[in-house]
Parts: sequence; structure tokens; C-alpha cells
Amino acid sequence: MRNMTDADRTRLRESLVGNGLLLLFGCGVLAFLVSVDRLDWFSIRPATGTSIAMARSTEKPQPAAPEKRIGTLAQNPQPESPLPR
Repeated sequence: MRNMTDADRTRLRESLVGNGLLLLFGCGVLAFLVSVDRLDWFSIRPATGTSIAMARSTEKPQPAAPEKRIGTLAQNPQPESPLPR
């Protein structure tokens, strides 16, 4: 092993500390970007089916939405011009 002077040791230590801080900064930025994209990860949710059922039992029932009637043009043909009356 070669003999290192104090200046070499200081330079190596500063280099390692700088690289470590840069790595931590990069990991922090990555964690921030992931957490901004996945906000639903931070919501508190029931863990089991039983607790989900108990949590939903306290909610006020939602009125049923009216069903949309979806049809094709062949089922509901439209006249090209209005019919005379």
C-alpha cells in the first residue's frame, strides 16, 4: 500500500463525502418525483375486507345514476331531412 500524505487523504475524503452527498441528493429528488406522481400511496385505507365493509357501512348511500341508453345508428335511424307534417 502506498503512503498517503495528509493532502491526499483530505482530497480522497472530500471526494467520497461529495459523491455520497450527491448520491443522497439524487435519491431524494427521485423519491420526491415518485411521491408527487403517486399521491394515493399516502392516503390511509382499510387493510382488510372486513374493515373496508365496516368503513363503507358508515357512508351515506349514493343515489343510483340513471342509465344511459346506448344505441347504434341502425337501431335508431335518423331521417336525413325533417318529415313534413
